[in-house]
Amino acid sequence: MSAETAALQRLLDEAEIARLLTRYATAVDSRDWDRYRSVFTPDAWIDYTSAPHGEAGTLDETVDWLSKNLTILPLTMHYITNIDAQIDGDTATVRAMFYNQLQIPGVDGSSFCGGYYNHTLVRTADGWRSTRLIEDNEWFENNPFVAD
Repeated sequence: MSAETAALQRLLDEAEIARLLTRYATAVDSRDWDRYRSVFTPDAWIDYTSAPHGEAGTLDETVDWLSKNLTILPLTMHYITNIDAQIDGDTATVRAMFYNQLQIPGVDGSSFCGGYYNHTLVRTADGWRSTRLIEDNEWFENNPFVAD
C-alpha cells in the first residue's frame, strides 16, 4: 500500500470511528436500543460501573439495564470530543472525552457529568464496531446520588 493510500485509509477510518461514537451518543440520548446495538459486536462487554449505580455486562444485559434505568431521566445530552484513535490494521483502541447534561427528577437545575469512553474496536464487514466499552466517569456536578 502506498503512503498516500495508507494516509487516506487512516482518514477514512478516523471519520468512521467518529461517526460510530456519534451514533453511540445519539442512540443513548434518543433511547434507540437498536441503534445502540449497531455500535457493538454481539459479544461486546460494556462497563458503566464508574457512574453512580452503574453496571457492567454483556450487550443484552446492558441494553436491558439502560432501557429500564434511563426512563427516569427526561433528558440526557452527550457530547463526545477529543477522539484519540490508535488504529492497527483491523483493530483500534479509542479514548474519547464525554460531557453529558442530564435532567434528573427532583433535582433543581441540570446535572452534568464527564469523563472518558474507552473503546476496543474491530473492523467488521459492516464497519467499525466496539467489542469493549469502559466508561471512566471522572466528575459529576449537582449529583443527587451522593451526599454533599
